Amino acid sequence: MGTFTKQIYRYTHPRTMRHNENLWPYVKIQRNDFGAISKLSYKRDLIPLLDLSALKDSFEGDALLTATGPSIKKIDFSKLSDLTAVGVNGAWHLNELVNFSIYIIVDMLFIDKKTELLKQIVDNKDLILFTTMHGVVKLVDNFSLKNIKCKLSIIEDKCSQIFKPQISSNEIYSTFCSQPQISFLPESKNIAFNYEIRNGVFDAGTVVYWALQILSFLGFKKIYIAGLDMTNFSSPRFYETTANMLPSFLDEKLHDIIIPAFTLASQALSNKNIDVINLSLDSAIPSYIFTKLDYRDAFKE
Repeated sequence: MGTFTKQIYRYTHPRTMRHNENLWPYVKIQRNDFGAISKLSYKRDLIPLLDLSALKDSFEGDALLTATGPSIKKIDFSKLSDLTAVGVNGAWHLNELVNFSIYIIVDMLFIDKKTELLKQIVDNKDLILFTTMHGVVKLVDNFSLKNIKCKLSIIEDKCSQIFKPQISSNEIYSTFCSQPQISFLPESKNIAFNYEIRNGVFDAGTVVYWALQILSFLGFKKIYIAGLDMTNFSSPRFYETTANMLPSFLDEKLHDIIIPAFTLASQALSNKNIDVINLSLDSAIPSYIFTKLDYRDAFKE
């Protein structure tokens, strides 16, 4: 967005709408009855979207959610080939070992810095890619619409929805407590989990938390998570070296946000009879939240 256009936006919109300043006036949207973005045009081009309503409960059985912790290197993925594979961020480096059906990217820095990897992702016509509106805009700008062959589905941060005012963390409970599809952590009600992702997903500092809300909505009944280490944050992810690693801010959020959020996710998913198995034995996420199993024990023949 040009400086002049941005100045106009800031002058004509309250500060709570500032998160939209790079979208206006190029983005036009329509929402369906559930609140999901069902129609999108960007710079006058209509962007094909996969309707979230068509995805609700469209999957069943088990999912393998691959995060990016170093413990990924200890897993023989040939033992996990029968699972529907879901990747986040740099997990695409496993694509020769894992046949991803679903992908989730909500980190805009990752899109900015990992162009070559994103090119492979958007070129996969069989893949469903969940990303934010800002993610869609970046992908179209970087690759052009004609080169995006994957199926795009927009997910929104519930507290920063497009063309709606931002909700601060201390307003989460008072704003959303009347919505029955949202669960709250009793001791910290600014942490929430949404079963109904068509009207937004709650953030908790990690894309895995987004993924758990999405996979619940899609209908999976058991979720195996690989690479959910949450330790040694100064060490490279499984696909990185010390020379090319992107920064991680997870250590700043681990105890105050991430562990409480996963505690809530465990309760919310259990209430829907969804099991979560953490395949990282050394994970900082305690076993009372998600059961820890070595992949060899989890998938004994």
